[in-house]
Amino acid sequence: MYVQPSQAAERKPVTVPGLRAMKARGERITALTCYDASMAAQLEAAGIDIALVGDSLGMVVQGHASTLSVTLDQMIYHTAASARGVRATLLIADMPFMSYRDPATALASAGRLMAEGGAAMVKLEGAGWACEVIAALAAHDVPVCAHLGLTPQSVHKLGGYRLQGKQQDAAEKLVADAHAVAAAGAELLVLEYVPAPLAARITRELAIPTIGIGAGPDCDGQVLVTYDLLGLTPGRRPRFSKDFLAGRDSIQAALAAFAEDVRAGRFPGPEHSYQS
Repeated sequence: MYVQPSQAAERKPVTVPGLRAMKARGERITALTCYDASMAAQLEAAGIDIALVGDSLGMVVQGHASTLSVTLDQMIYHTAASARGVRATLLIADMPFMSYRDPATALASAGRLMAEGGAAMVKLEGAGWACEVIAALAAHDVPVCAHLGLTPQSVHKLGGYRLQGKQQDAAEKLVADAHAVAAAGAELLVLEYVPAPLAARITRELAIPTIGIGAGPDCDGQVLVTYDLLGLTPGRRPRFSKDFLAGRDSIQAALAAFAEDVRAGRFPGPEHSYQS
C-alpha cells in the first residue's frame, strides 16, 4: 500500500505565485520529471519544487523515438498517478501533441489534466499561434508554463534535436517569443537547449521565472528528465544532463544532490552548457 512520506506534512506547498516570489528572492527552483506515484513520492521527500509529468514518457517509458505518439488519455493517467505521490511539490502536466491546437481544444484538454489528473499547471510548447491559446487558458484561470527553444513536439520541423537560437536573428526571435508568451499570460517558461548567454538575457528581461534544461546556469531554475539524472536512459544521454546517482547509494541521495547543486549554483556547470 502506498503511504505519503511523513515529511510532506512539514513542507509548505509550492504555489504558482510562490514561484515568482522565489525568482524575486533569487532562490533557485528545482524541477524533475515523474510519471508515477512512487517516483513522485521520491521527489516530494527530496523537497523538489516542481514535478513535471512530461510527454518525455513517450521516449523514456514507452520507448518511442519522439514524444509525438503520447495521447491526452495517457498524460491524464500518468498525471493522476503522480498526483498521488505529491502534496507540497507543484505538479505540472505536459499538454501532448495537438491537444492544444486551438483555444477550445486546449481548454478541454487542460480541464481534463487538472480535474481528472490533478495537475496544478499545464505546459505547452511554442509561441506565435500558441499565444492565443495561452491567453485563452489564462483567461479561464488555468496556470500555463510555456516552453521555448528546442520544442520536442516540433522535432520534424526543426530537423532534429539541435541547439536553438545560435544565430543572431534566431536569438532575437526567441527573445521576442519569450516576451510574447509572458504577455499572453504564461506564469513560467522552460528554455530548452539554447545558448547560456541567450537564456541569461531572457531570464533578466522577464518577470516570470525561467526553468532551464541545457540552457546554462543563469535561469531561475533547472529541470532534468529524472531517468537521465539516475543514469537509467539507454544509449547516449544529452550533454546537458548528469548522472547524479553515480557514486551515491540511493535514489534519494541522487535527488538530494541535484537539488543541493542547483540551489548552490553548482549545476549546471560549463560542461553542461552551450555558449553558441
